[in-house]
Amino acid sequence: MAESFGSDAERYDQARPRYPQAMVDRITTGSPGLDVPDVLDVGCGTGIAARQFQEAGRTVLGVEPDARMAEVARRLGTEVEVATFEAWDPAGRQFDAVIAGQAWHWIDPVAGAAKAAQVLRPHARLAAFWNVFQLPPDLAEAVAAICQRVVPDAPFDFRAMTRGGLDANQPILTKAADGMREAGAFGEPEQWRFDWERTYTRDAWLDQIPTQGAFTRLPSAKLAEVLEGVGAAIDAMGGSFTMPYATVVITATRTSA
Repeated sequence: MAESFGSDAERYDQARPRYPQAMVDRITTGSPGLDVPDVLDVGCGTGIAARQFQEAGRTVLGVEPDARMAEVARRLGTEVEVATFEAWDPAGRQFDAVIAGQAWHWIDPVAGAAKAAQVLRPHARLAAFWNVFQLPPDLAEAVAAICQRVVPDAPFDFRAMTRGGLDANQPILTKAADGMREAGAFGEPEQWRFDWERTYTRDAWLDQIPTQGAFTRLPSAKLAEVLEGVGAAIDAMGGSFTMPYATVVITATRTSA
């Protein structure tokens, strides 16, 4: 699944939500007395997070395993090296922050944290973050029913996926924090949360569905059937809905040793 997001990289970049400015600001302030000029963006995708950090005045280097995603990021202004993070060669470079938006769960949590420690300056920050959404309950039930009907043999629990929220994502968050602890080079991980919301029209949400991991590899006919059913469910709600989001950050600072 991790290799499937580049199949429509342009749509991914246009449809996926951005991150709260408050989160960018908090990460870039660094530790007391330490500015964050140089940022490494792990699994940078099409550069969504990278561009936000660049807009905050930071220099960002991306590492991305999918050449199709990397090409979009480069075209939109982010320098990217194509590699998995575990295999990437930092060539002696060091950074003031390592970030990962919607990507750290594709990386070995201990090996990834250890690699981050190698490239972080003392007291610099590793921050992995995710946009966690929660569909309105009625729409979540309708979407789950549609998906289970169209893809009855999918290796996913569509009800858990569409229910969303922090409870459904807690295993990912816990795994990230535990990896930072096990790497042995960081202080105690913290969890930050930034709440916000976004109103989606029918077409805007349907444009995002094909970028989600559960749907990137669906045959076109089945995807069309899912989109038709979800579109009808949104139409029944008046053609739009407001989605609550929580952007959750698991972060720790590099020790001086």
